[in-house]
Parts: sequence; structure tokens; C-alpha cells
Amino acid sequence: MNASRSLILPLAGIAAISTLVFVTTDATAASLPERVTFASADGRTTLVGYVFLPERPPAARTPAVVMMHGRAGAYSSLANGKYDASTLSKRHQLWGHIWAQQGYLAIMVDGFGPRGYPNGFPRFSYDSRPDELNEVTVRPLDAYGALAYLRTRSDVVADRVALQGWSNGGSATLATMSATAPGITAPATGFRAGLAFYPACGLKGQFTDGIKPYAPVRVFHGSGDEEVSPRRCAELVAKSQAIGGDIQFQLYHDATHGFDDPNPSRQDDEANASATRDATARAIAFFAGVLKPQ
Repeated sequence: MNASRSLILPLAGIAAISTLVFVTTDATAASLPERVTFASADGRTTLVGYVFLPERPPAARTPAVVMMHGRAGAYSSLANGKYDASTLSKRHQLWGHIWAQQGYLAIMVDGFGPRGYPNGFPRFSYDSRPDELNEVTVRPLDAYGALAYLRTRSDVVADRVALQGWSNGGSATLATMSATAPGITAPATGFRAGLAFYPACGLKGQFTDGIKPYAPVRVFHGSGDEEVSPRRCAELVAKSQAIGGDIQFQLYHDATHGFDDPNPSRQDDEANASATRDATARAIAFFAGVLKPQ
């Protein structure tokens, strides 16, 4: 698959979904998201967001999805110093359009660029990253800043917003969905659900006894993950379930870290392609259950 081709994701494996999702991965073939700025709940950082508008004829207001990037940042590795809507990574473009095609407004939050790290960090750099990007104490404040921003928009249903994150952003999603997360005033005012794709589950040692999320959370991982430990996440989920958390863990045999990246380096691997199809179907069904009126 190259930049001018498209990705068709058949929603096999979940009987309730029998249609196909068509997502373009060519930025020139679809309208670019709108760049917006808003305040993080840290009280000092102005964040950048990229808004994907619903691609179906929208109602007056629509549910929304906040998206949190991983350690590599929001942009393509080929951005070459140009950090804007046109250089968002293919994965983030793809998921923005997936949610837009479902009738949601989606916003990709750039939490690294405004703090001076637009190109993110390489693999195995975890211990050298600055504390102002902490996924447990800081990035949840960015998620809640995005939630507060969405609630100022006249086109968003204020109490139907979900959260999705990848890798380091998946870890941030787990911390954000905790009933004790920084930035949340009361669980009833938070996100409706969370999706964490291949997170690292050490979480700075702050959830050794598990997480009790205030809303349902689903975690997707590959057994062949070469960056973080799926076993550690499975153990965290088990502990979280034991204390009453509505959280589930889906493990994909032989799938790697970043299995849903639409680039050929990932999708030419059948384990990744299969995981992508199934996780996409599950993600769509999960958010439909919590965001769309029943």
C-alpha cells in the first residue's frame, strides 16, 4: 500500500457489523482536518488539535472522539519540519476518517509539539523523556482540556465523547479513565469510554493494584509487540477487573506494536492485517454502543 492507495477494512468476526469501512490514506483525496487550539487542563499549555468533521450528513450535534498520539508524536516521520494537518501520520489520518465516517467529530490532540517535541521520540527512549510529557500526570490533563474544548462547540453532544490512544497515548488513556485521574472533577463529567491500543502498562508505578475506570475501557495488544509488554497489560487488566473495573483485554497472536499502522511495513504482515481488521470492527462497535442513542 502506498500513499495514493486506500485501505479497505472488512469488518469480519463481529456478526453485528456486516458493512465495509472505506478509509482513504491519501491526504489529497480527502479534506484535511481543521487546525484548532485550546487550553490543556494543566493551566499553562495551549494545545494544537486537528478536527475531522463527520462525513455523514450530521445532526445538529454529534458525538465526538478525542485521539491521543503515541511516543512518536502526531506527525509522519517524513514531516521534515512541517508540522500541520497535511503531515499527520497515516494512522492518525486513517482513524480520524474512520470516526468521521461513523458520524462522529474526531480531534487529534498534539500534546508534544506545543511543548517543543513535535517529532516525538525514538524507540526505547522512555527513561530520557521529559517529565512535562508524563503519560500519567500530564497527558490526562491534555485529554480533559480537549474534552472541555469540545464542550464549547455547538456541533458536539457534550456528554457523548469517547477517548482513544495509541502506545504512550494508550497509556495516557488508561490513566485518564481512572476515577482518580488528574483533571477530572467528577466521573459523571468525564469520557463515555476509552480505547487503548498497545499501551505500556507500567504507568509510573501508580496503578500496581489495578485501575478502576469510571467508564468502560477496552485494551488491544499484539503478542509479538516488540516495544512494550502485553503480559504486563494483561496482568493490569486482570487486577482492574478484580476490583470491579469494566475493562477488557484483547490479545492478537503475533501482531506487533503499531499493528494498525496502514503502511506496508505493518500491513504486509498477515498477523497485523488480521489484528487491524478485528480491532477496527471491535472499536467501531464499542463506541457505537456508548456514543449513539439506543
